[in-house]
Amino acid sequence: MSTSATSTAPSVAPMPSVSPRDLAPGVIGMALVGSSVTVSRSLVGAPLFASQAVRYAAAALILIALARVAGVPLLRPRGREWLWLAGIAGTGLVLFNVAVVRGVAHAEPAVIAVAVASVPILLGLVGPLLEGGRPSRRVLLAAPVVVAGAVLVEGTGRTDAAGVGWGALALACEAGFTLLAVPVLGRHGAWGVSVHAVWLGAVMLAGLAVFTQRPVSGTMPGLASGPAAFVAGLGSLTARQWAAVGYLAVLVTAVAFLLWYRTVAAVGSGRAGLLTGVAPLAAAAAGMLGGGSAPGPAVWLGLAVVIAGLALGLRGGDAGA
Repeated sequence: MSTSATSTAPSVAPMPSVSPRDLAPGVIGMALVGSSVTVSRSLVGAPLFASQAVRYAAAALILIALARVAGVPLLRPRGREWLWLAGIAGTGLVLFNVAVVRGVAHAEPAVIAVAVASVPILLGLVGPLLEGGRPSRRVLLAAPVVVAGAVLVEGTGRTDAAGVGWGALALACEAGFTLLAVPVLGRHGAWGVSVHAVWLGAVMLAGLAVFTQRPVSGTMPGLASGPAAFVAGLGSLTARQWAAVGYLAVLVTAVAFLLWYRTVAAVGSGRAGLLTGVAPLAAAAAGMLGGGSAPGPAVWLGLAVVIAGLALGLRGGDAGA
């Protein structure tokens, strides 16, 4: 069948403006994630895998209980869905934590934070392709603005080659947390994706804790690893550290994950990715409330730049690049 040479390609409707009601969950979720930076300082020196395994296990139980109360059905994953959900858990939960912890051993925390803050660019490029669309020019223009604002807030720092590598891994894992959810959000929704990713992450972290946990100093001498060392590691946590684990489990995991995936499902991963710029702002605010110094001019400028980037990217406009 032939077609006319003068025929024109079908026009693409512009992207509509997003509703504040759809954005609010993502904003709140990212604010909670940002607050975790200050809270997580209490866990320095705590057994990493063991404490994180307890965090995600508790969050999974909370989410399951809330889903039952709300009457939300949780579907059993099938086929390739297991791979997508395991990918979310393995990258966004397990590897991300490893990358951050190992990264700060080679680089100042600001370097890792800036790497993670670059996620809007990656989500703006890849997210729409996974959703069957094309990257939005408006989002692609706004993403570097949001990143620049985050850099002003976080600052920069010294690093070495290993630090750069860990920062790049942290960026990829943060993007994977959102992008790998796109194929399964349609069937499972925010509730299902959150529940399955969290319990899978808990199982992975518990396995790592059992096989890698070393005995706490002064306890169980000669025990290299295993369940007993895992339990001993948990027993070494202080009351303040348990409180931090509880905060991370309830607000930064159960609540924040659910809110974030609701916004991703509503507005798409590309636009939702811009909201990650809220996290460093929340981290700066939490640090000040926690007794830190008042933000300097660069932080306030970064706040203005992030807001400008969000305003640019979340307006209605072009549909694709």
